[in-house]
Amino acid sequence: MQISSNSIPEKFNFSTVFSDFKQLTKVGLSLSVVFSSVAGYLLAVDKIDILTILMLAIGGYLMVGASNAFNQIIEKDTDALMKRTKNRPLPTGRMHVSMAMVIAISFTILGLTILYNINPKSALFGAISIFLYTSVYTPLKSVTPLAVFVGAIPGAIPFMLGWVAATNHFSIEPGTLFLIQFFWQFPHFWAIAWLQFDEYKKAGFNLMPMGQKNKKAVIQIIIYTICLTFVSIIPVFKITGNFYIYPITAVILVALGGKMLFYAIKLYKFQTDKHARQLMLSSVLYITLIQIIYVVDKFLH
Repeated sequence: MQISSNSIPEKFNFSTVFSDFKQLTKVGLSLSVVFSSVAGYLLAVDKIDILTILMLAIGGYLMVGASNAFNQIIEKDTDALMKRTKNRPLPTGRMHVSMAMVIAISFTILGLTILYNINPKSALFGAISIFLYTSVYTPLKSVTPLAVFVGAIPGAIPFMLGWVAATNHFSIEPGTLFLIQFFWQFPHFWAIAWLQFDEYKKAGFNLMPMGQKNKKAVIQIIIYTICLTFVSIIPVFKITGNFYIYPITAVILVALGGKMLFYAIKLYKFQTDKHARQLMLSSVLYITLIQIIYVVDKFLH
């Protein structure tokens, strides 16, 4: 008896499933959040606890992975309209919404449980982050450019989360870390919004300040870049509790901020995607280096 080839089940492709899982939870972004959280933890402690770092890394990863999964469930239809997102697992139908929901809910419960086991305040900030990102920022994206301000709050939590995980206290030190990552979001995200302006428009998103891709928008980018640089060097004045930096560190940070400002001014002058991309890449370099520089400075004290 012959078996029709149609009745033979298709081979389960692990690499595709794994790739879809990585896309749904945005592994790259999640790992950058883990990096920020661990940096915040290292700034707060004198003695490193490897178990706490491990729990913080896993809990932080699950927290961001959950937010990204919920985001893609909500934006499944709009993702299908944009070149950058149309090949994600949900718009293509490679993954069912119910499976994505199971992943998102599981990540939320597991992530917050792990953070709670570090201390309750860590879990609280983790829950606030997931709630604001999925329930406020994501729906607002199609309504107003002010969504970027809301999105900057959960985006700024990871750096301070590390300090809270280490101390179980929210005070001036984690507040300063929060402010740094908060102000950083604006030049970084608006550079991306500039590059994706037409694609976002297709999906009904207009996330540039005042809804315009012009010099007025870049003035906002310049203002926030200056604010970011200033907030980053506040610890040199020793007004931020146990978090302070050497003057030479502040000079290095001003130079790093100056590089971002240079590209922001170039974008103002020429208004090209090339300069927006340079600004975006310099912003990624800034937030990565500032965290490393702070940690190195701390261990030189």
